[in-house]
Amino acid sequence: MKPLVNILDGNTFLVSDRQGDVDPSPAFPTGLFSYDTRFLSTWLLTIDGGRLTALSVDDLQYFESRFFLVPGEPTHYVDTDISVIRHRTIGGSFDEDLAVLNEGNKPANLVVRVEMGADFADLFEVKNPTRKAAPVTVAVRDGMLCFTYRRGNFERQTVVSSSVAGDVDEHGMTFRIQVPAHAEWRTRLHVATNILGAQQRDFRDSLRLHRPRSAAQISEELAGWLDRTPRLVSDSETLTSTYRRSLTDLAALRYTSVSTATHLVAAGLPWFMTLFGRDSLFTCLQSLPFLPHLTPPIITALALAQGSRFDDFRDEEPGKILHELRYGESAGFGEQPHSPYFGSADSTMLFVILLDEYHRWTGDDSLPKRFEMEARAALDWIDTYGDLLGTGYVWYQTRNPETGLQNQCWKDSWDSISYADGRLPGFPRATCELQGYAYDAKKRGARLARLLWDDPTYAHRLEQEAADLKDRFNRDFWVGDGRFYALALDAEGGQVDALSSNIGHLLWSGIVDQRRAADVVGHLLGARLFSGWGIRSLATGNGRYNPLGYHVGTVWPFDNSIIAWGLWRYGFREEASIICQALFDAARYFDGRLPEAFAGYDRKRTKYPVEYPTACSPQAWSAGTPLLLIRVMLGLQPHGNHLVVDPALPDSIRRIELLDIPGRWGVVDALGRRRPDTNHNERDSASRS
Repeated sequence: MKPLVNILDGNTFLVSDRQGDVDPSPAFPTGLFSYDTRFLSTWLLTIDGGRLTALSVDDLQYFESRFFLVPGEPTHYVDTDISVIRHRTIGGSFDEDLAVLNEGNKPANLVVRVEMGADFADLFEVKNPTRKAAPVTVAVRDGMLCFTYRRGNFERQTVVSSSVAGDVDEHGMTFRIQVPAHAEWRTRLHVATNILGAQQRDFRDSLRLHRPRSAAQISEELAGWLDRTPRLVSDSETLTSTYRRSLTDLAALRYTSVSTATHLVAAGLPWFMTLFGRDSLFTCLQSLPFLPHLTPPIITALALAQGSRFDDFRDEEPGKILHELRYGESAGFGEQPHSPYFGSADSTMLFVILLDEYHRWTGDDSLPKRFEMEARAALDWIDTYGDLLGTGYVWYQTRNPETGLQNQCWKDSWDSISYADGRLPGFPRATCELQGYAYDAKKRGARLARLLWDDPTYAHRLEQEAADLKDRFNRDFWVGDGRFYALALDAEGGQVDALSSNIGHLLWSGIVDQRRAADVVGHLLGARLFSGWGIRSLATGNGRYNPLGYHVGTVWPFDNSIIAWGLWRYGFREEASIICQALFDAARYFDGRLPEAFAGYDRKRTKYPVEYPTACSPQAWSAGTPLLLIRVMLGLQPHGNHLVVDPALPDSIRRIELLDIPGRWGVVDALGRRRPDTNHNERDSASRS
């Protein structure tokens, strides 16, 4: 794949090549997108009929980039008097400042042309190209180029204007210019994206948080966002730069919810620029010590969309929390089940887990009280519709075999759940981490019932169910001859015996018998799972292991952050710090932005982590990973109205100060540092205020 450059503002984003051009692509999301629709599929700049070559690209901000170009093909040296600067910003709409510079001693007569096109492809159509149900119409009006797609009440419109008049035709704009010696010519191209419905109204106009903003306004918003977060001071430049990059990426991924008119965090660019139940819940869990205000809008949006009926097409069931919400044409016309789609078996338990963790951290009683009925419905789902076989475990099997997801755990690709020899089990399937989430949700639901819902009887029942689940799980999932937990159970109750990273999630949930924890940790940090850059999603030696397989051998930063949290929970602090160090070492090679996943090659084989070619970046739960790792390294844990600090720092980091940590205690500071003890070994110390 050729290198791509992207800028974004919420779920509006532009992906181009290094020249700033957008070539028509039926199979990859290049172009300008907003709310799951491509508003520009062609955006090509030529001078005198020739394409340009990039000298450099400045990634100024997540919403702003600048391209320095020259005409012609690249050579060993640049021999031209003409150069071009494309400076573009995105803030609800798209603007490109185009400057043509003449450094020669004579005037230059040039033909500047921008080819333009809009196919209005739904994001699902980019993945699986299909013929559009209606034609795209093109019109030239008052010097503007207008593309329109209309199918019933579904209408999308792209309007392109220029600050300098040019010749406008149905395929773009042409500017016949003369640039004096040592001078420049400029124009600003503005692209408006209109999302129209009934009465020709753009539904975004009714959203109080939605408005086009300039680069200066977005910069001001970002500064305010960063000011609200704890300040990090460390001797590790990688740690501090990665921390800031993560906070900035989470700011970039915020978009305005149609249903709640609040800011939600999209899951990841380019494929997942919308609300995802699982991803959003994990991102909030990761970021609670830093961005607690992310959680209430996410909980609210998911509660409002909670399943209330049976719908096979959408895999909807009463009490179930959604997997994915889409706004595009295919969802609107029922061609895809994503308005919303409920095909995940874990988001329902994670909803309860986040609700409790938020209360533990903030002391805010109002949110868990407001959504008591939704939390109870989620807990009921575990034992009713979640238990497809009546065995006391959470199973999944889509009821929509045509377009539903086969695997409905976090490893949701088709081949992610397998036996050790590579065979695929039948359906339904009960993956191990789902049982851990169910155990944790029941324990946390019991706490909320006792403290806030005034229902001790319900609390006692949930605690008894959790204890019973833990006993059965440790009997049925334990692979005795391997001394690890099976990846899943098959429909006959047999063990799907692949060794995978899922066992680390069990430590986080607390379902692991304490006497077996050391065996689990030994596998996680053993040579089969731990690559040196992180823990692989599937261990070497399994039949389907592939270091470049999406869920069968790659390293997922989010996965590793949850595992590190689990190691911390069971007291394996030094082991958790090893994972933290590996991920921050990897982040250095990604300029502080951990991608969705990277290859699982052993660190002894590669001097740097190898990129996964189609990984989302930025991605919300990857951006949340460094935040959770900082929490783990400092050992931050709410305890009543106090914050416990119990650090264990990696060898590469000697000092971390996290200042103004918000919570039910007000704000406190936490310090972790490594220093030599009397035996010349390293030990950690902590302080808080």
